[in-house]
Amino acid sequence: MDALRDVLETASSHVPKYTAPLGLSCEVILRIASSKNEPEWVTEKRLKALDFLAEKPMPNFGPALDGLDLESISYFVQPDSKEHRTWDDVPEEIRSTFEKLGIPESERNGLAGVGAQYDSEIVYHSLQKDLADQGVVFLNMDVAVREHPDLVREHFMMSCVPVHDHYFAALHAAVWSGGTFIYVPKGVKVTIPLQAYFRMNAERGGQFEHTLIIADEGSEIHYIEGCSAPKYDSAALHAGCVEIHVKKGAAVRYTSIENWSKNTFNLNTKRALVDEDGTIVWVNGNMGSGVTMLYPMSVLRGARAKSDFLGVAFAGPGQNQDTGHKVALVAPNTTANVRSKSIAVGGGVSTYRGLVKATKGAVGASATITCDTMILDGESRAMTIPIVDDSAPDFSVTHEATVGKLGDDQLAYLATRGLNPEASRRAIVNGFFDPIVQQLPLEYAVEFLELVGLEMEGSL
Repeated sequence: MDALRDVLETASSHVPKYTAPLGLSCEVILRIASSKNEPEWVTEKRLKALDFLAEKPMPNFGPALDGLDLESISYFVQPDSKEHRTWDDVPEEIRSTFEKLGIPESERNGLAGVGAQYDSEIVYHSLQKDLADQGVVFLNMDVAVREHPDLVREHFMMSCVPVHDHYFAALHAAVWSGGTFIYVPKGVKVTIPLQAYFRMNAERGGQFEHTLIIADEGSEIHYIEGCSAPKYDSAALHAGCVEIHVKKGAAVRYTSIENWSKNTFNLNTKRALVDEDGTIVWVNGNMGSGVTMLYPMSVLRGARAKSDFLGVAFAGPGQNQDTGHKVALVAPNTTANVRSKSIAVGGGVSTYRGLVKATKGAVGASATITCDTMILDGESRAMTIPIVDDSAPDFSVTHEATVGKLGDDQLAYLATRGLNPEASRRAIVNGFFDPIVQQLPLEYAVEFLELVGLEMEGSL
């Protein structure tokens, strides 16, 4: 566990090729664009987003963002490495970080492809040949805009997450860099997960990766993202964006474990558009991050489309985890299931903030929301803020929320089984998270529980 702590909290000695001056400007945006040799339409979208920023207000709900000074962030940190196809070619100080995180080993043991991003750019990418032969595309997003311009242009920050959607969506659109592009052709089922890992290493840095997944009719894909950053005293910003297009009869499973350092503001945007008979499954784990505002959204726009959301959040000392799920049901017989579990300890604040919106077209639709929170001390807080907007003539929705405290009787019982208080608390916490941890791939489940153990040290 000490080794895991060291790699998560310690920055690499790698010296970037280029670090943009602090603050956002047209010059910084043009430098990003020129370094990537991107099509003109992408640069035009960046500049349009910059104009939107002047009109958009900062969010006025949820956690305070007073500690985030957007003029003290470097919006582009370019590593001194190009993209490689073999781990041995990645610079040693970068490769060492990913090796300690177990990424190459995970790829060998059970992944169909891996992407690794370091600060603002991808440094490694691979895909199994048999999937490429079936037409599956798994690329660095910077490369995808050049090699698949028509497909990207049709889906990139248009109907799913438009540039003008909100303040941090516009900021992302202006400075995005790196990320993942996946296209799965009609009828192709990718049975082994694809994975990307994002590491933000620079102090006062920002990471703005863009993930675009297009699952064509009848296809299936499981994509996994992991994120981390070393600990600094100054604020950092993560404002990535995930867009998922689930076509007719397709199924996408998106798994993410975010463990940014506590000096990071995690202000991420994730959304899926789901067509007729399509399925989206979200499995989200949120830790780290001093402040998190993250509400993945499903738009069920096709008949019988389905969304499942499984979320866990851990709020420790100095953390405000404001997370949840949004779902819009706009077609007949659509269904949404939401299950959220969170823990607050050491004065941490955990909030579930959710939205269920059923339009007039959602005849026969249904939604079920279950939120469970455990508070481990008297200083921590937990809240549930559900919003239901029902305009459908025939819509069924249920919401259940429970908040519980760690009881002395539970600890006393475990003490009779030979567990000391710290081990007892960990056993109870692990059991609380178990229904959702079971949905994670094995290596992620193990890492998640280890991270929970690290966060609880000194907090109980």
